Amino acid sequence: MTRVPAPDPARSGAPAAPEVSRRAVAVFVAALLAYVVAVVHRTAMGVAGVEAVERFGIGATALSWFVVAQLAFYALMQIPAGRLLDRFGARAVITVGSLVMAGGQLLLAFADSVPEALVARVLLGTGDAGIFISAVRLVDAWFPPRRAPVLVQLTGLIGQSGNLASAIGVAWVLHRQGWTTTFVLLAVLGAVATCVAFLGIRSPEPREVRPHERFAPAVLAAVRPAGTRLGFWSHFATPFSANVVALLWGVPFFVTAQGRTPAEASALLTVLTLTAMLVGPVVGRFTARHPLRRSWSVLASCVVTLLAWVWLLVPSGPRPMWQLVVFVVLVGAGGPVSLVGMDFARTFAPPASLGTASGFVNTGGFSSTILGLLGVGVVLQLVEPDGAGTYSLDAYRLAFTVLLVPWVVGVVGVLVSRRRTRAVMREAGVVVPPVREVLRRRRG
Repeated sequence: MTRVPAPDPARSGAPAAPEVSRRAVAVFVAALLAYVVAVVHRTAMGVAGVEAVERFGIGATALSWFVVAQLAFYALMQIPAGRLLDRFGARAVITVGSLVMAGGQLLLAFADSVPEALVARVLLGTGDAGIFISAVRLVDAWFPPRRAPVLVQLTGLIGQSGNLASAIGVAWVLHRQGWTTTFVLLAVLGAVATCVAFLGIRSPEPREVRPHERFAPAVLAAVRPAGTRLGFWSHFATPFSANVVALLWGVPFFVTAQGRTPAEASALLTVLTLTAMLVGPVVGRFTARHPLRRSWSVLASCVVTLLAWVWLLVPSGPRPMWQLVVFVVLVGAGGPVSLVGMDFARTFAPPASLGTASGFVNTGGFSSTILGLLGVGVVLQLVEPDGAGTYSLDAYRLAFTVLLVPWVVGVVGVLVSRRRTRAVMREAGVVVPPVREVLRRRRG
């Protein structure tokens, strides 16, 4: 099923009335709280990397597997979580997911071996898989379609406060109270989010009961539209650089290779997060006003990110603090741009399969992140096998070049799927005018 990228009240289950009810706002807030807590769970290991190396006696490759295991199960569970969302609704998916994540943090708090820690990380990734796509589904269900792009960006923006909580709050507790106390408190926070989700999230109308549809045909129907695949590649190409920095390798790189203090490294992660929060509304506004030009923001973000990495890695010595700040600002913008992919899913996917399509799109960025995280860790271990978690600047310069692989794959995927999407749109009577024609009209 193909849908033109124009606001259509019939596209959403929400009423098209301009006013939004207090109940809709309350449901949105409950979903946001669950998502913020999920982001805290997801990013806590980014500030605990040094402590994890000491606690478990591991090197760079094993440390990267802690994050990769979580993200791998997050990515693998996206489509199943989307099917569960289509079948059982957002309340069930968010409540169960939050509870599973709380259990994972509790297990991690008392883990003293690598296998136990890996199981905990798998639980975190599995529980996290359906949180964001469920929040997006609630936006589509409770709010008018014209507000959806901005509200999805607002969801991502507020979710970024979970990064701030990790970079500041979790780091502070970890350095003062230690590993076990920190992760027990995170488990308690997850339990609170579970209760809020169960009590606060509702559907705007009784959920339609549909006959059970087999998994494979349902997934194929959701991912078949070319626009949905464009959403996948848009999500694949844009966020992985920021994720590689925020989730694992940023703090070790800034501290051991750039000579910065842990406080300065945390400040850089904070700047990265604040950048994503500030750019998100701009991207959402652009997407809402120019739905035919959404891919522009994706490709522009890819170019900016590539230039930022080249600017950072070409010099052979440590960079001044101001350059590191500019670097995290440039790569941090990729996070909110990735949510343009979710808007492609909202536009082109069949309404009954929106959860599955959103899960498929959300797989993109985390697949590229896994490739990046694991690739950097493997190269560091090969270049300096005796690094024991402390690697030289030259080792990092070489390791970060592997990020060019997902970048090239993502950009090619965007360009190919965009061409196919526009061909389908032309068949439906929607033509994307050339840029020169648009500029000529505006001048006229």
